[in-house]
Amino acid sequence: MAHKVSYKYQGEEKEFLFTYSEFHNMHEAVADAEGIDLTQFLAMEQQVISITKGKAAGRNFRDAEFLKMGFTDLYFWKNGGEE
Repeated sequence: MAHKVSYKYQGEEKEFLFTYSEFHNMHEAVADAEGIDLTQFLAMEQQVISITKGKAAGRNFRDAEFLKMGFTDLYFWKNGGEE
């Protein structure tokens, strides 16, 4: 099932469909759509997750880094709908 992601990258609004068979999460999908290599980011994210308790630190790190990369208003629309 395809899901819709909408976001702004460097002030430009964009949206597209993605599936979990292609990407682990919407962050990887939008980075791929913009041609951004996440190799170093993913390694650092795994380090953050491995040394902290709970999932919140990993999510906070991911959100903060994507803001630094220029992504804002990142939304996930389940099953491609706008509810």
